[in-house]
Amino acid sequence: MRTVKAFIERSSEGDYSVYVDHDNKTLNYGIHGMGGTARDAVDDFISAYKTMKEFYMQKGKKFVEAEFEFVYDTASFLQFYSSYFTLAGLSRLTGIAQGQLSHYVNGTRNPSRRTIEKIDTSIQDFAKNLSQVQVV
Repeated sequence: MRTVKAFIERSSEGDYSVYVDHDNKTLNYGIHGMGGTARDAVDDFISAYKTMKEFYMQKGKKFVEAEFEFVYDTASFLQFYSSYFTLAGLSRLTGIAQGQLSHYVNGTRNPSRRTIEKIDTSIQDFAKNLSQVQVV
């Protein structure tokens, strides 16, 4: 089974979509998901995958099975995890001003590639540190 990146993005209207890059030739079909939240969009995407698999089986066509690695754009990540991270806490974690993070969440500005990498590295480092914590 192949692992394929599925991108989660928030639209300017606030809805979410999940899709596989069209340039990725791993799959022999296209699927996408939509929803009012990132979770709803992922669930819709998984449902579309299952529906496509059934369709291909009914038609006797070869279906390329896949596992999906869900990847967020910056605004979607910040919005989805905003109930877990405050912007103040995320600002302390990343060194990026809280006001700037707010612009990314609201979609009024887009982060540069360097800023995206800074956020990603900070979150990954935090996750590694957190995974080593033991509560007794």
